[in-house]
Amino acid sequence: MKTRSWLVLAVLALGAATVQAQTYPSRAVTLIVPFAAGGPSDALARVLAQSMSTSLGQQMVVENITGAGGTVAAGRAAQARPDGHTVLLAHIGQATSVTLYRKLPYHPVDAFDTVGVIAEVPMTVIGRKDFGPQNAKDLISFVRENKLKISYGNGGVGSASHLCGLLLMSSMKAEMTTVPYRGSGPAMNDVLGGRIDLLCDQTTTTVAHIRSGAVKGYAVTMNERVASLPALPTLDEAGLRGFALAVWYALVVPKGTPAAATQHLASSLRAAIADPGVAKRLADFGAQPVTGDRATPAGAAKFFRAEVDKWAPIIKAAGVYAD
Repeated sequence: MKTRSWLVLAVLALGAATVQAQTYPSRAVTLIVPFAAGGPSDALARVLAQSMSTSLGQQMVVENITGAGGTVAAGRAAQARPDGHTVLLAHIGQATSVTLYRKLPYHPVDAFDTVGVIAEVPMTVIGRKDFGPQNAKDLISFVRENKLKISYGNGGVGSASHLCGLLLMSSMKAEMTTVPYRGSGPAMNDVLGGRIDLLCDQTTTTVAHIRSGAVKGYAVTMNERVASLPALPTLDEAGLRGFALAVWYALVVPKGTPAAATQHLASSLRAAIADPGVAKRLADFGAQPVTGDRATPAGAAKFFRAEVDKWAPIIKAAGVYAD
């Protein structure tokens, strides 16, 4: 009798899980973006959300939540109901925040389940259009000579532009005057307006401005030139040997989200990345879609923790922390 009771419970549990898998998502899915509208994270998120809405059968709605280098948005996502209807666009800053922030109300890795890595995006060093240095080698010399006289914008502590700035100043052995913003979108506006000198931002938002001449493009941060900006040298070519930085993006959900929902999201993500239209739009940004193991929940989790281990000593050596 007892055995029969356990069998009945097991069948009911299996049935409930099957129904949940079939009915998910039952309403719109919110994609939380940790930075301001108009920035590179926002641009990539909107391309992804449009495609995933089709395969999910429900609208994926982008919600921009800014502040504290993305940790405000991550904190909101970590506290959301773990039912698959709240998704966070995580990126490299999620891995570095483990070391950057002394006090966080959540653990940047342990508070989430991974869905999959989306893409990697090169960064570019750009300047206001009337900035003095004419090429990357001139820029390096100019920064070393003028240091704090030069203003460098970033999207806030922990943002990709902030990390790029740390590596730039460390590699050049020259500290610039940093100007933090609530996202790289506002920082880009001030470069375009000539109010700050330099910015290191993703090709997602810089390619069009470089091509139009609205800003000066100096170099890319990858160890190879990018197809969307073939004339721009790498920083390694310009003299900063070994400099290489790419920004990765991933989707994560609150810890405890049902595996069926996470797998459904992962399948939808892979379908979006495989879509030729999405691939073309990502390529226009200079983004390189991720395939293979990292595009799966398990592979993304392994990659995420490896990134934490990679950045921890770099941040500690720079001595940069945030409360």
